[in-house]
Amino acid sequence: MPESSRVPQLMLDERKAAILRAIVEEYIQTAQPVGSSHVVSATKVQVSSATIRNDMVALERDGYLQQPHTSAGRVPTEKGYRFFVDHLGRPGLGEGEVLTVHAFFERTHNRLEELLADTSRLLANLTSYTAVVIGDPVDAASIRSVHLAALDPLTVVEVLVLSNGSVDKRVVELDEVTDEDRVRTAEGLLSAALVGATVARPGPVPPSGDRLVEALTAKALAAFEEPASDTSLYVGGAAQITTAFNAIETVRAVLSVLEEQFVVVTLLRDILDRGLNVAIGTETGVAPLAECSLVVAPYLIDGQAAGSIGVLGPTRMNYPQALAAVAVVSNQLGDRLSKG
Repeated sequence: MPESSRVPQLMLDERKAAILRAIVEEYIQTAQPVGSSHVVSATKVQVSSATIRNDMVALERDGYLQQPHTSAGRVPTEKGYRFFVDHLGRPGLGEGEVLTVHAFFERTHNRLEELLADTSRLLANLTSYTAVVIGDPVDAASIRSVHLAALDPLTVVEVLVLSNGSVDKRVVELDEVTDEDRVRTAEGLLSAALVGATVARPGPVPPSGDRLVEALTAKALAAFEEPASDTSLYVGGAAQITTAFNAIETVRAVLSVLEEQFVVVTLLRDILDRGLNVAIGTETGVAPLAECSLVVAPYLIDGQAAGSIGVLGPTRMNYPQALAAVAVVSNQLGDRLSKG
């Protein structure tokens, strides 16, 4: 069972659970209220249509279904979707889609920013929903390696490879001429002090006894006092929102949320902090997203959380496919960035 919620759900007997599952699955596909005749044909429950209608009435009374207008059919409520999601098991992605994801990460060799942007588009194409990918701030990432290269006797390029997969480069201008041996010495001292630390909190560099080496290490540290970038947000398939809702006001409200980077970043982190991987409707805590659901997962680099990805769609989204796609893409992204 996915760790979608830590709120205990009332238990349904096997028959009512099967009926609810059939209604949710049909409504996801058609967006039309579901009647008892479909439930009879879609389930293996060996009972009369009258019994199924009675169970549907009971599910409505208990808050899992609702009856729009005077239609004879029912549609799921947030509670109904929550029960459905919490009892999905472990949904899998189709073989063709898995191959598509593997091929994408095998052939891509872009810089981190391009990779995350491309990943958001990949996830949007897989799910037909809007996808978001978030990279943690550079100053929160730990340093994996340090490299120095002399461009000329007065100019050195410093390269930090970070745990979030990014490569940060700075040019260091020297006041006095240095040589290759001193550059190598400075690189060793910086590596010993900085690898494993963060850009925001670098460790102390021990003295070398060489004035020019110490001048180089001091300037190299100073070059990274201001981080190159903040938290990054990439949105793929934003246009998918326009086809997900009938009301233009809803579309505008959702798009306005996606334009607010701070809101989106905070929302995904909050969902994960609450122990959720699916937030349905009002569970998002963001009023304009009351008709939306978010499927979220972190991606890990060398076992450490480095960012998060998710898909945003209507509450009647295809949860099994969205959960499977987010799981596969987050795992592949983390593996790709761990390899550097």
